[in-house]
Amino acid sequence: MITVNGRREDWSAGLTVARLLERMGYGLIHITVTVNEQVVPEEDYAAFPIPDGAQVHAIHLHHGG
Repeated sequence: MITVNGRREDWSAGLTVARLLERMGYGLIHITVTVNEQVVPEEDYAAFPIPDGAQVHAIHLHHGG
């Protein structure tokens, strides 16, 4: 199990930031993600592994005024 934005989510081997965002229905742009308090660069989303038990925060950045 992992925790995403305070909610418990299923974990599976090979889970990456990109796969998690797709599963959650997020696009891959304008999202800031941390895994265990480490900021993950957007260009690393496809390869960055999420370990079992991780604390993940995904924040969608909005533009406008």
